[in-house]
Amino acid sequence: MSEKDLILAIDHGTQSARALLFNARGELVAKARIPIEPYFSTQPGWAEQHAQVFWEAVCQACQKLWHSPDELKEGNPLSQVRQRLAAVALTTQRATVINLDPKGQPLRPAILWLDQRRTEGLKPIGGWWGLVFRLAGLTQTVAYLQAEAEANWIATHQPDVWRQTAKFVLLSGYLTYCLTDQWVDSTACQVGYIPFDYKRFRWSDPRDWKWLALPLQPNMLVELKPPASQLGEITLAASQATSIPQGLPLIAAAADKACEVIGAGCLQPHQACLSYGTTATINTTHRKYIEAIPLIPPYPSAIPDAYNLEIQIYRGFWMVSWFKQEFGQEEQRLAAQKGLEAEQLFDKLVAAVPPGCEGLVLQPFWSPGLRFPGPEARGAVIGFRDAHTRAHLYRAILEGLAFALREGAERIGKRSGIAVRELRIAGGGSQSRAAMQITADIFGLPTARPHVYEASGLGAAIDAAVGVGMHPDFDTAIREMTRLGETFEPNPTYHSQYEEMYQRIYRQIYHRLRPLYEDLRRIIEGSHPRS
Repeated sequence: MSEKDLILAIDHGTQSARALLFNARGELVAKARIPIEPYFSTQPGWAEQHAQVFWEAVCQACQKLWHSPDELKEGNPLSQVRQRLAAVALTTQRATVINLDPKGQPLRPAILWLDQRRTEGLKPIGGWWGLVFRLAGLTQTVAYLQAEAEANWIATHQPDVWRQTAKFVLLSGYLTYCLTDQWVDSTACQVGYIPFDYKRFRWSDPRDWKWLALPLQPNMLVELKPPASQLGEITLAASQATSIPQGLPLIAAAADKACEVIGAGCLQPHQACLSYGTTATINTTHRKYIEAIPLIPPYPSAIPDAYNLEIQIYRGFWMVSWFKQEFGQEEQRLAAQKGLEAEQLFDKLVAAVPPGCEGLVLQPFWSPGLRFPGPEARGAVIGFRDAHTRAHLYRAILEGLAFALREGAERIGKRSGIAVRELRIAGGGSQSRAAMQITADIFGLPTARPHVYEASGLGAAIDAAVGVGMHPDFDTAIREMTRLGETFEPNPTYHSQYEEMYQRIYRQIYHRLRPLYEDLRRIIEGSHPRS
């Protein structure tokens, strides 16, 4: 056994921080989880959290890991494994931004990716770029991006904070600074409203339109390094706070969705990783830059010089939480009695309803998108009759999400020329057998879970394993560290029924209702102007 044979992966999501120990075979040998309050709101639609909460959760998760009474498979107490660590890797939620002063102290709470505030009335981009956007019919899209950018809101509404901002970083950059005292981050973590060149994996060229759309200056951004390279070393202060050995290398990984993709073993373009999390996504890995939706770039892969083509359903499996809150009181009561999570009882609702929900079809656009669905989009449920129950509605949610992701797979296939032929599903929703089977039936493809639930943490560990030479390359690392878990085969009869519903009904809903959505948007915004 190698003396340095373990990787520590830190995975900081929206609801918790996890410290995960992986070996060279991709086996999760120990873990610790610290839940956090996802966010607080001082205004409707806002989602903020104090940056210190994120760092303290990382420290607590690591300390809990080292002091766990559990033992490794090899039989060594966890308190003695730190000397076997080869490296640390970090993956985090995407698009959560933090303003830091010159000493690295937060100037205001972090704005999370869930935040819905907008900055209306910004000056449109003019000049040559403005002309290009008008000719391409993209003026509204660019205006939407400007309004959504957190930097524009802070600069407009909190100018004192913006003037004091030395660095504007993502959560990954902030935690990297806490661990290494270096202003640096991974190229593969750069997902958000920032001036990043997604094609060349670097900050945008000075002539790029993004500098006209955002108030940022180049010196406010951190140095970027590719996945599997060293970001820095664990400092004495960070070691004291986390008990990670001082001097241990921190290896660049990627954002959580990108790490999930390689943690699920999806290295080839025909392999799709569906993430059934708060935001539901479908991702495929490509070596060529391709925009699945015009002006919406592919995101950086956890593999250097590769891209993840991604389609998002913004509220995704958040809709399960929405259903639980609005309609799941009975399951919550029973779950409390049995010491279970209410979601574990929802599969019984699914089993009580036939595929197709007896004509109930749901379009899961509970939150709008940027290009598809567009900013006018709303959710829809059609086909209600008196026989429908909340069980039908719940199954319709799962079917609607799978329909939407299948449509995303087809868009990716059309743009890339490579059809999706294999499915892997990660994220919290993958623990639902009903969701897994419905996905297999709607896509008509075998659908598998990764061999470990912590797929994003495993992806970060893969980056670190390659970075320190535990494996010579990504092909080898993914072959050695990932495997298929339980696989769900499609039911041919159900797939045939779903195929007809998808082609004749689901694919028509958005286009038929879009004019009504646009009218609703005009009526509501006219009646209730937003500040």
